Amino acid sequence: MDELTDDRIVPGTSLHATAISVGTSFLGDPPHPDGTPAEDADALARAMFAGPFAVIDTSNNYAQGRSETVLGTAVRREGLPAGKAIVTKVDADPDTGALDRDRVWRSFEESVTRLGLDHLPLLHLHDPYTIEVEEAFAPGGAVQGLTELREQGLVGALGIAAGPVSLMRRYALSGAFDVLLTHNRYTIVDRRGEELIDLAADRGMGVFNAAPFGGGLLAGTSESYAYAQAGPELLAWVERARQLCRRWELPLRAVALHHSLRHPGIASTVVGVGRPERLAQLRQLQNTTIPEAFWPELAALGTPPSTLED
Repeated sequence: MDELTDDRIVPGTSLHATAISVGTSFLGDPPHPDGTPAEDADALARAMFAGPFAVIDTSNNYAQGRSETVLGTAVRREGLPAGKAIVTKVDADPDTGALDRDRVWRSFEESVTRLGLDHLPLLHLHDPYTIEVEEAFAPGGAVQGLTELREQGLVGALGIAAGPVSLMRRYALSGAFDVLLTHNRYTIVDRRGEELIDLAADRGMGVFNAAPFGGGLLAGTSESYAYAQAGPELLAWVERARQLCRRWELPLRAVALHHSLRHPGIASTVVGVGRPERLAQLRQLQNTTIPEAFWPELAALGTPPSTLED
């Protein structure tokens, strides 16, 4: 494994991270016809274990549990390498949408069983869209389950991981969480997540910023931003940004990544990786130098017309 030269402690936790964390929502897809993970998923897990990025981010529901299963197979075979951590998330019941205290415990138990771990340094409440915030904090609610896991020493720190800024703000202000993970809300085409980053800093919370490429648009792999087709105005803005990057001889995807990396309030930027070679490419993007004089020219393009409303 390459030396982890950018090691830091995530605020609000004892978790060591690097500037980039690896997302695994693709890990385990597509599966074999019988639903078991394909062999290339194991190769990707091996590459993640051998690569330079310290935190591997997964979730109970990624690839219907196969993401955790693949990582757990690697853990049982090799052990979790020194300097690596696996972080996961509790999810609503896939059939009923339940996300109460009991579901949190079941989700945790499913995850640690798949992963082959008995302790998690950080556990997120993930996309709590099937419940109202008041339900999450009520007796017998999701927050009670998370708090019990931390009090019993099964979890080191608690996080909230979701999209809408208004929802994230309510959870962050509760004082129940140590970390927040925001996605698609702090990129070069949508800056609304900055208020969450500032809020976290004021409260001593750590921040993971996920999806700096917006799910494909800024990586040049699709015209989709935050799971939706980008409109013509947004596509036109991105094309202007791409032309600016050409004048500076910079890849747009490197600019998109460094936009997140350079924010002092972001502990780590989570980037989803679907193939082993993407890890080396990601490291190359991280090592790309973006001159300071470039950023005012990017800002001069004006406010991008994001597809998101919250």
